[in-house]
Amino acid sequence: MSAVALGRPSIATRAMLSFFDSLIVGRRNLIQIVRIPAVLVFELVQPVMFVLLFVYVFGGNIIIPEGFSTYTMYLMPGIIIQNAIFGATTTAIGIAEDLKSGLVDRFRSLPMARSAMLAGRATSDLVKNFILLLVVIGIGYLVGFSFQNGFLNALAMIVLVMAVSFAFSWVMATIALAVKKLEAVQAAAFTGIFPVVFMSSALVPVQGMDQWVQAIARNNPITHWANLARVFTVGQYPTSGGSIEELILISLVWIIGLLAIFMPLSIRLYSKLT
Repeated sequence: MSAVALGRPSIATRAMLSFFDSLIVGRRNLIQIVRIPAVLVFELVQPVMFVLLFVYVFGGNIIIPEGFSTYTMYLMPGIIIQNAIFGATTTAIGIAEDLKSGLVDRFRSLPMARSAMLAGRATSDLVKNFILLLVVIGIGYLVGFSFQNGFLNALAMIVLVMAVSFAFSWVMATIALAVKKLEAVQAAAFTGIFPVVFMSSALVPVQGMDQWVQAIARNNPITHWANLARVFTVGQYPTSGGSIEELILISLVWIIGLLAIFMPLSIRLYSKLT
């Protein structure tokens, strides 16, 4: 018998209902930002501090890689990628807060798609991270950064950053659902992110690191994303081998791989909540 005859919605119908459920949850999260703007303001402080600290405190002590006019031009694409990843931690914190308040239990009691709560959170955080991205770009222009590779490449960089942010939101969702406790989620998220970000080319060239760190940094997805962002913004990236096409392919494989692993994993963990 067909799904219609049995009274069950088709796959297309379920997908559409899941989409609209996700939009409702995402709208709820965005309304929270509007009603409590102080949260967004404090989240804006962190990326601004990172930009100013690295440009004015550390910038004069770092050798400028070949092909870049200033350290700021090298730094800003990496900072933008870093802030996309740090911004994704709000997904973990938001889910942990909803778990603590009992809101997740209310969502689970409603006739809505299991993925809606997670997809809505990831989508609303994507919108918020886009706002943060625009702020970071604006600060970058104030300290000497500018797009030098055309408008279309600038848009490509923004798409890359949003894709990285969305992928890491699902990683953070998995951490939140696995750990559950708000304080532990905050510690787990930042403890995992800091070494991964700093052992990459996001902030400094890989060549100046210890040999064993270089081996990790060269294969770090954040290195590939930061270098690709530099291609889009400046037209240069510091690497001793590999073509631009290979860099794009590796970056896409990492993003798709993270989504393929952590989207179903987080939905599975959400379904098993008791």
